[in-house]
Amino acid sequence: MQSENSVLISARWVVPVEPQGTVLDWHSVAVRDGAIEAVMPTDRALEAYPDLARVELPDHALIPGLVNAHTHAAMTLMRGLADDLSLMRWLQEHIWPAEAKHVSAQFVRDGTLLACAEMLRGGITCFNDMYFFPEAAVEAALEAGLRGSIGMIVIDFPTVYASDPDDYLAKGLALRDRYRDHPMLSFCLAPHAPYTVSDRAFGKIATLAAELDCPVHCHVHETEDEIARSVAEHGVRPLERLRALGIVGPNLISVHSVHLSAQEIAMLARHGSSVAHCPSSNLKLASGFAPVAAMLAEGVNVALGTDGAASNNRLDAFQEMRQAALLAKAVAKDAEALPAHAALSLATLGGARALGLAARIGSIEPGKRADLAAVRLAGPELVPIFDPVSHLVYCAGRSDVSDVWVDGVRKMAGRTLKHMDISHLDTCAKLWQTILKR
Repeated sequence: MQSENSVLISARWVVPVEPQGTVLDWHSVAVRDGAIEAVMPTDRALEAYPDLARVELPDHALIPGLVNAHTHAAMTLMRGLADDLSLMRWLQEHIWPAEAKHVSAQFVRDGTLLACAEMLRGGITCFNDMYFFPEAAVEAALEAGLRGSIGMIVIDFPTVYASDPDDYLAKGLALRDRYRDHPMLSFCLAPHAPYTVSDRAFGKIATLAAELDCPVHCHVHETEDEIARSVAEHGVRPLERLRALGIVGPNLISVHSVHLSAQEIAMLARHGSSVAHCPSSNLKLASGFAPVAAMLAEGVNVALGTDGAASNNRLDAFQEMRQAALLAKAVAKDAEALPAHAALSLATLGGARALGLAARIGSIEPGKRADLAAVRLAGPELVPIFDPVSHLVYCAGRSDVSDVWVDGVRKMAGRTLKHMDISHLDTCAKLWQTILKR
């Protein structure tokens, strides 16, 4: 009997991402027990795999599932709660008070489930999360069937979730121990930011990251105010402080990284660190323009993130690819900066590398897990097609994603989610809206 996660997917174009720049016409991807077994021309695949169920995508580009390298999934319930404000006003006057009053395990579970539905429908198959009550985020991710990199959050001030940095770490590590062998989950140490985490806590995180070989997911150099505050309080810029504390290294995922000097970019490259670039959130909060082309030129691994829906309003990786490509050109004053194929790589393999998952996901290669998205490139908005990857980045949107597979299981077919009942999500969101307005 055929397993649910064995299939032969035949597409007009297969875009494997690795090697970059490759587009395979009329190819098929053979998936057996959730793993990619072969990528070959469709006529040969039909002969080689007559036993596999078939999915035909004659107008589609088949791409690796998109990786959302930075988000706060539960904050989807705060979408539109406080718009058009600077970062610290947004946090101090609206978000932190709302969280103190309303965040709970149920809030996180409901918000993360809503986020998972949105992400799946937009071709995102893996997300890197940072929020309170991560055990509730785990429950939602597993129910939805997404691959989750779950943050073990650390922050210096007490919340309803934990009392101090040691308590945050103890709870996060216990959750990691419980699920450490689950094939759909991985974990990151997630200190919120240099301005909310002490030297002592960072020191402990650096030790744990080295012992566990675990990514460290942290907001860094998001705003100029953050940098000025660090210089005033610690005598150095935040990234230098983190370097001195042992945080800067191959496990670091430096989120935002908008304001970087040439020396700091070189530092990140030298230490093998990654950057999670969130262009839409940076624009909306007026944080600035990240020097992405300069990072890539130095060899820094760059991934793409949406940030949370409270500061972006969309968990839309297609929007982030387009924004990233356009902004990179403007900042570098170079129209050749971050071309379409490179932008797609940031949204797939770049995220997988940052999360330590590049051996499993991020490209369409034999031996990797079958996290895949099919994008229909047809209709007046999407023709003619000289380069399907150009269309993926500059023309197509998340509504053009027709089908999604995670670990070989078809999670969406023809825009309909197959393994997730979303009928209650609208009602649930409205209930939380009423609560948050109180």
